Order: sequence, then structure tokens, then C-alpha cells
Amino acid sequence: MSEVANIDAEGVDGVRMTWNLWPRTKVEASKCVIPLAATISLIRPHPDIPTLPYAPLRCKTCSSILNPFSRVDFTAKIWICPLCYNRNHFPPHYSQISETNLPGELFSHYTTVQYILQNPNVAPSIQSPVFLFLLDTCMIHEEMEFVKSALRQAIELLPDNAFVGFVSFGTQVHVHELGFSEMSKVYVFRGTKEIPKDQILEQLGLSGASARRPYQKGLQGGDGGGGVTRFLLPASECEYTLNSLLDELQTDQWLVPPGSRPTRCTGVALSVAAGLLGACNPGTGARIIALVGGPCTEGPGTIVSKDLSDPVRSHKDLDKDAAPYFKKAIKFYEGLAKQLVSQGHVLDLFASALDQVGVAEMKVAVEKTGGLVVLSESFGHSVFKDSFKRVFEDGEQSLGLCFNGTLEINCSKEIKIQGIIGPCTSLEKKGPSVADTVIGEGNTTAWKMCGLDKSTCLTVMFDLSSSDRSNTPGAANPQLYLQFLTSYQSPDGQSVLRVTTVTRRWLDVAVRSEVELLVGFDQETAAVVMARLVSQKMETEEAFDATRWLDRLLIRLCSKFGDYRKDDPSSFTLNPVFSLFPQFMFNLRRSQFVQVFNNSPDETAYFRMLLNRENISNAAVMIQPSLISYSFNSLPAPALLDVASISVDRILLLDSYFSVVIFHGMTIAQWRNLGYQNRPEYQAFAQLLQAPRDDAQIIIRDRFPVPRLVVCDQHGSQARFLLAKLNPSATYNNAHEMAAGSDVIFTDDVSLQVFFEHLQRLAVQS
Repeated sequence: MSEVANIDAEGVDGVRMTWNLWPRTKVEASKCVIPLAATISLIRPHPDIPTLPYAPLRCKTCSSILNPFSRVDFTAKIWICPLCYNRNHFPPHYSQISETNLPGELFSHYTTVQYILQNPNVAPSIQSPVFLFLLDTCMIHEEMEFVKSALRQAIELLPDNAFVGFVSFGTQVHVHELGFSEMSKVYVFRGTKEIPKDQILEQLGLSGASARRPYQKGLQGGDGGGGVTRFLLPASECEYTLNSLLDELQTDQWLVPPGSRPTRCTGVALSVAAGLLGACNPGTGARIIALVGGPCTEGPGTIVSKDLSDPVRSHKDLDKDAAPYFKKAIKFYEGLAKQLVSQGHVLDLFASALDQVGVAEMKVAVEKTGGLVVLSESFGHSVFKDSFKRVFEDGEQSLGLCFNGTLEINCSKEIKIQGIIGPCTSLEKKGPSVADTVIGEGNTTAWKMCGLDKSTCLTVMFDLSSSDRSNTPGAANPQLYLQFLTSYQSPDGQSVLRVTTVTRRWLDVAVRSEVELLVGFDQETAAVVMARLVSQKMETEEAFDATRWLDRLLIRLCSKFGDYRKDDPSSFTLNPVFSLFPQFMFNLRRSQFVQVFNNSPDETAYFRMLLNRENISNAAVMIQPSLISYSFNSLPAPALLDVASISVDRILLLDSYFSVVIFHGMTIAQWRNLGYQNRPEYQAFAQLLQAPRDDAQIIIRDRFPVPRLVVCDQHGSQARFLLAKLNPSATYNNAHEMAAGSDVIFTDDVSLQVFFEHLQRLAVQS
């Protein structure tokens, strides 16, 4: 299967693999150096995916679903499952099936199909989503105004049938009763200690008989005054009440002594919000949208003391175990994650502050529930404002937020699943295809995703059964099969099941040459999988040396698949299918995923959360940014990610995913400052200045979170956003060799060329 076919296949199925030809045994797989892994974009929309209006047929042995790879005996009305070779009879309503009259799921090009399911357990009215806004009030007046305006806009954009709730918190937690518009009614909880869920429901009047009343608009609650509908109302009914509430809402009124941080009880507020949603009926899709403007300093989830002279924990503190609150806070958020997952609810986090707010601690609750995360410096910054608006927008810009998802994976008998890296939770569903080793969320063949959207992409790590395969049933079969079953509740409340079945070829490396194996290597996917794996190890393994681990892996790979004479570095060449991989690893070693110096634990957690959930092409840009050059005498063209690409008469556009940088060379900046672009005779110059801005807007428009736009000039203070990402081929050590007008980078990092020379030398060593 060629690389081109592989990219096409991602189009419909959303699946990419590190290797598209698989070795037969565990030993041969370990020699491949790069592990067997697949990434799947679970519900990415595609026009060629058919929706079938009937229920799927399952294999009675392995419960996989009828698919184009099933063998069908039309006369006996039997189908053979390609995964477990079991024979299944077609039910009576398939009696008209023939070679010319096939059901949709057997068409050879429909490897991905969707079924609309009728769920008998869920009342039709329940399918309105719930948005519970959780607002931090410990912030300055100006920030508070920014948040209020973002919330007003969000409430306008919400679909009329969506239910809305509102909780504010500072020193205490205030649950606002929206169903009582004559007078504002608030339930107050102290922020000092953890409150059990039962007690929260008791205090809100939602426990026992008062809440166990009949359905009302799909939420528990009863006649007018009772139940959770006092706190959660349809957007169309409470827009006025909410807007008046926002008008009256003030910043936290508790006095903050000089030299102290405000008393902020984020942990208790999240507990109360989760408890309130716990009173909804099971199966209700709900999100807690937390807007946090500073660190938690009170009660469970505290990350720093109230004393301003105590700094918020840094990476150094975490390494030295000198962060007294860290482990306790993580434990609290693990408990919260468990509660939210059992309720099927999502935690979205919008954190905006100049200091840290505790994203590193809350990461577990956001990731395990499949929530969104946005980190910015202020609620007035476009990164927050535009991203927040995108969550509620409809149409082309919609994120396609879905609820209550589960993923099941069925695979050929010889394949074992080690686990998944990405936003999901293991459902601990044991089965013959569960591997002994666990990576990420493992020990299972099924996972829960309380929230998922158009861009959710998971990485599945595979292993092979260790036995020699010559005597197992199906050993003669040259193909292996993987089936991904994703069921979820769509934004309009339908229960959908998406079935993707893919096949790849086994390769007997013992019989065939290894060169054939190389044809199926996908270097972009491999680079992203290694980045996710190394981030995972840095978080879970004590004293793990990421750079050294990546270097050793790359040396082994080049030793194994390079072409060279022993001990002769000059003879070394790499097959083109690997040609970009060393460069990806060079940039990964220097990236914010591996180098934590200069980043706070919050930023590192944020970068890794996005790396783990985005599709391959987006994640690849995070590791190795793209650079485009604009100049008078040529069309916009890709440029080398190297300091040598900087020139006085060029504009560069850098896309590093989290930020988009427009960088003007010195001459261009001088002409612009003199206003040449405003003169009619310099029309071409005006167009040259505009082109990168237009291209930057296209990138920004389609991305979530919205990246930061940096417009800067050569030698300006913000030029660092570009310089930090470039290969330092020119440093102060060799500046005398450089042409006039080119830039140098002040660093002791090695350049790509030096890195590659070292790699060649080590790879050819006998």
C-alpha cells in the first residue's frame, strides 16, 4: 500500500498507522523499533460515509459487525466473520440478499458506515444537552467584564433546547436557581472542605423523594418547583434571567489582605457542579464549562498557599518533590474524574491568567472526560474570546460536540491491544485481545469518552501474541483486520454508531525481505506516535531521560534500516521513506513537549493535552512547524525551518500550531514604517504585506484552540517566537561565515547538520 493510498484512506476511515505492513511475530515486531500503532479520528465528518437506517448485524462469537471483508455464502444465507472465522446466519429480513442486491455495509468501498440507533433506555426528551457554566469571580473588574461579555454571547448562540445552569465561586460557591425569576435565589457552599455528593444533593433539595419525580423536559424534576430543573433551564426560557444575573454579578467581595492571594475554592466549586449534574437522568449529555482566572488556594484541589511570597510550583519543584500540594490535588481531581465519567459528563477548562491556575493538576479530569482546554493570558485575549465563541457556534465553524461516546475495538486473533493514549477512560472490559503490558488507558477492549468532537483523535498501541503463528487458525490468511466501533450521542440528540473496518497485510519477514516492510512505513504518523509516547513516559516514569531515549531509538532505527558500510559514516544513506524522520526527532527533542525549561507545568500539561487529541497533520505541525516565504520575485513557497531562511527582503509565515508568526525582514519593515504601501505606485508592496496576513487568517479560522497571532520584525523583541523554532545553523560560534543581513541564533544547541553527523557516526558503529 503506497503512501498516497494511505493518505486517501485517512480521508474516509480517519485511520493512519505507523506500519501499513505488519510483521507476523512479536520478535519481528520488536525489531521494527517503531511500535505498531494506529491513530483514529473517531467522528470526523466525510461526505462518503453512508448512514444506514437499520440496526447492524453482529457476529455471535466476537460481536464484531458485518462489513465488506466478511465472506458471504448467498445460497446458504451465511456470512463468515473475517476476525474470528465464525459462521453466522443472516436473519429473515436479509432473505433477499444476493450478489446483485447487497446491503450497504457489504459494499466494498464502504469501509466506514454509520447506523442511527433506537435507544429504548433513553426517553426522547432527554436528548437536550446541558451546559453548566462555572465562573471564577476572584478577578479584577476589567477581566470580569471580558468574561461576562463572552458568556452573554455564548448564551445567545446556544440552541434553544439546550439546558443551562450557572454556578459562581470565589471564597464560597454560589449555585444560582434560575427557575425562580421573581427573585434571585442562591445556594451557598463553604469552600474550605470537600463536600460529598449526597450532601450537595441534600442541600440543593435534590436528594430522596424531591428529585425522584417524573420526567420534565428530560431532566429529573417534577411539578414546577421541584427537581434539578430549578437550576437547569432551557436556554430560550432563561436568557433574560441569566443576563440580569450577569449584570448584577460582582467580583468576589471578600477582603484580600496585602501580600496575599485571593481565597479561591476551585475544587469545591467543581465538586458542587458535578454533584448538581449527578441529579440529571443517566444518559443526559452534560458539560461543566469552567472559567478559571487564578490558582486554587482553599479546600481540596489547592495548588498553592494564600501567601504571595510562596511561588506556584515549577517543574524544578516537581522534580525535587518540593511541591507540597501537588500530589494531594491530583488525587482529588482523579476522584472527580471518576465521578464525572460514571455520570457521563464532561469538564471543559478555560484558564486565563498571567500566573498558573492548576491545569497540570486538573489535566486528569479534563482528559478522562474528553473535555476541551484553552489556556490564555487574559479573558480579553483573542485566544480565549475566539476559542470560546467557537464552542457554541453552529454550521461550518461548529466543533461538532458529541456526548456519551464509547469505543470498542475488535481485531484479528493474533493482535493484542496495549492501550490508548488520548482523551478517554478505560472501561476495564477484559477479553482475549488485551495485552499484558499497558500503555495509557489499557487493560480493556472498550473505552468511554464522555465528550468527543470532530477533531478527537486517539492513538491505539498494539502488540502481537508471542507464539509462532504457523499453527493457529487463519495463519494462512495474508490479511489482518481491525474494527473500531464508536457509539455516541450527536449534537441533535440521535444515538449513532460508526463502524470502521480496516485491513492491512501480514508480512513474513523470515520469508520476504525487510525492504518490503519499509514500503508501509508512515513517517509522519510514526513521529507523532513517538511524541505521544515520550510525553506519556515523562509523566509516568520517574527520572526518565526523554532526549536520551529518543536518541537511542533513532540510532537503532538508522542502524536497522540505513544503508552503509560498517564503521564508515560517509557511506550512510537512508531510504526515502525514512528521510524526514530524523528531522522530526531533532525538532521533537527541542520542542515544548520534551524541553520543559522556560515553560510552567500548566503550559506543558496544556501542550501535551492538545498533542494527544489532535489528528496527525495538526500534531505534526506542533512538533515540526511549517514555514512559508513571501518575496517580490517569487510566489509564496515553503522555506527550510532554518535561520538561513531569514532575509532582509522577505516575509516569513511560521505556523507552530499554538502560535502563527508573521515575520518581516528588516528592509520590508523599514519600507512599511515609511508607508510605501499606501502609495498607488507601490501596489505590489501592499499586496506582498497583505498575502501572509490572509494566509494566517485561513489557518486561524479552522483551528481550535485559536492560535496566538504574532506580527513582528527582524531584530524586534517578538522575533523570538520565530527564532526559537528555527534550526540554529548559524550561531555566535560561526557568525563570521554567514552572509551579510542574515541572522544568528544565540544558543549552544547543536544544529540539524551536526545532529545528523553524530547520528551517522553512531548508526554505522559495529
